Amino acid sequence: MGKKGILLVNLGTPDSPEVADVRKYLDQFLMDERVIDINAFSRTLLVKGIIVPFRSPKTSKLYKEIWDENGSPLLYYSRIQTALLQEKLGDDFQVELAMRYQNPSILSALEKMKAGLVESIQVIPMFPQYASASTGSVMQKVMEIVSTWQTIPPVNFINSFHDNELVIETFAENARKYKPETFDHILFSFHGLPERQLLKCDHTGAYCLKKDNCCETLNDTNKFCYSAQGHDTARLIAEKLNIAKGDYTVCFQSRLGKEPWVQPYTTDVLKKLAGEGKKRLLVFSPAFVADCLETLYEITVEYHEEFKALGGEHVQLVESLNDDPKFIQALAEMAIA
Repeated sequence: MGKKGILLVNLGTPDSPEVADVRKYLDQFLMDERVIDINAFSRTLLVKGIIVPFRSPKTSKLYKEIWDENGSPLLYYSRIQTALLQEKLGDDFQVELAMRYQNPSILSALEKMKAGLVESIQVIPMFPQYASASTGSVMQKVMEIVSTWQTIPPVNFINSFHDNELVIETFAENARKYKPETFDHILFSFHGLPERQLLKCDHTGAYCLKKDNCCETLNDTNKFCYSAQGHDTARLIAEKLNIAKGDYTVCFQSRLGKEPWVQPYTTDVLKKLAGEGKKRLLVFSPAFVADCLETLYEITVEYHEEFKALGGEHVQLVESLNDDPKFIQALAEMAIA
């Protein structure tokens, strides 16, 4: 029998922090119809005419702040995760890494699997919470490519792992060394999404953003909602650490543009907590399985400086899952699910 193929797919990273490579990355990323889900003509004008030309030099500077001798932290940790998973699973499996945008591409990883004569493919989008713009985009791209093959092996997808016990325990263990009880407040800061994308996930049309606290508890209506799954992740980590509900806040970062995104915004929460006299904040970012620009710079640098300017003292990031053995075990269990 042939090997089982395991495809790990993360979002992506520029090939270098230089403006030209950042421009290529942002162009591919933001032209995805699931990321900026407006008509193609308007998306092209917005992305190619406004966002990419003006944002690329600024984003390049940010990437240069986190780029080190290992290159992109996201790619560095993703490669380690892939190697450790291959080692754990053994020779009966072929584990490949891909990025939804830029390199290594999904196409190149799937071609390696085809050449390896795998008998099946298990795709693990590396996003704990499902979103159309991340997990959904990976699923669509994989299906587009595989659909052109003359022989299509069984293909399966992991939809989300927001409540995976090993993932929850890894985040909790990473936090314990900072002694959460010594902080004034805990934040669970997730990557943001436009509200319209949440509304599209509500097939009833009568629940999302229409019911009070619609995201706070998972149910049949919101089970695929990114925000609801995020709230569930936060609840589970808080319970593991015995953090009372009133001592933590779920919020959303990385807003782009002026239209409404999922709220509350992390920047607004920082202002509120500073106004209440809070001085020390512990921040989780459980939408990411590897530290990257959004954690290493946006939280560690930008939010720390912003909070200090508001009168606070310290914002402490809880590291991501990275190369933790428990996360590799979680991936192994998903690989054979």
